[in-house]
Amino acid sequence: MVGVLEGFLTIGAVIVLGVLLAHRGVLNLDSQVQLSRLSFYVASPALMVTVLADADLAEVFSQTLTASVAGVIASGGLYVLAARTVWRRDLAHTVIGALSSMYVNAGNLGLPIAAYVLGDATLVAPILLMQMLVIQPIALVVLDHATATTRIRLRGVLLGPLTNPLTVASLVGVGLSLSGTTLPPAVSNPLELVGGMAVPGMLLAYGVSLRLGPRPGHGTSLWEIGYITTLKLVVQPAGAYVVGRFVLDLSDPALFAVTVLAALPTAQNIFVHATRYSRAVVVARDSIFLTTMLSVPALLVIAAVLA
Repeated sequence: MVGVLEGFLTIGAVIVLGVLLAHRGVLNLDSQVQLSRLSFYVASPALMVTVLADADLAEVFSQTLTASVAGVIASGGLYVLAARTVWRRDLAHTVIGALSSMYVNAGNLGLPIAAYVLGDATLVAPILLMQMLVIQPIALVVLDHATATTRIRLRGVLLGPLTNPLTVASLVGVGLSLSGTTLPPAVSNPLELVGGMAVPGMLLAYGVSLRLGPRPGHGTSLWEIGYITTLKLVVQPAGAYVVGRFVLDLSDPALFAVTVLAALPTAQNIFVHATRYSRAVVVARDSIFLTTMLSVPALLVIAAVLA
């Protein structure tokens, strides 16, 4: 499990750096907002273009993706049910909460874990592409609709994804991959350089929020955070495992892979989205914090049982 520990130590170090910079006054809450915006509008789109351009899109239709989708539906669906019927959350809050319960940290933790623990970095491609191309664009369209201050027109809803930099970048990356086009170094090198800011920017902004924002467990419902954490670390991997084993009859290595990847913590970019739309920011932050801390023992248990 060296890859698991290395992945967590890496993101933990950058988060701690954000906390220290905020504590020393180098960064403040305005800096946190600016870092989040820079990640959302510039760095993350650049990263998506470079990642998707080199991806094998045939992996999206693999059986392992079906098992991953089952886990996503189970955890996300149960959150939406509770959010709308028990806590009476509004639509935008529900979207952020649902993403917190099912959107895995496939890029920053999934890649090293797939490479070092599972032995094949391409295993993370299906869940990574599904999140980028399906879950995230749909969620952003709903967030755009839920936070709009004027009446939404059908034409605006249909064209909305084309005004979102993350969605546009995903479509560009897919187009490059499908066409087999290789970007010239004069284009790809700057994109890779700028895209390299995405993950550090997210993690630094998250660290600043931990130091200067409400403390984890303050400013939101502890029951809701606990529920999201349980969905993310228990229900999602259990759903992927059950479907993978009893419906798809996956091989042991494939079953282990989809279960481990489903148990990854909530991705940091959910915090960026929450900040961008000013909805459920504390829910996203605390969910990321708890799932990141508790996913280490969760992954170790899964490895001990299934590896």
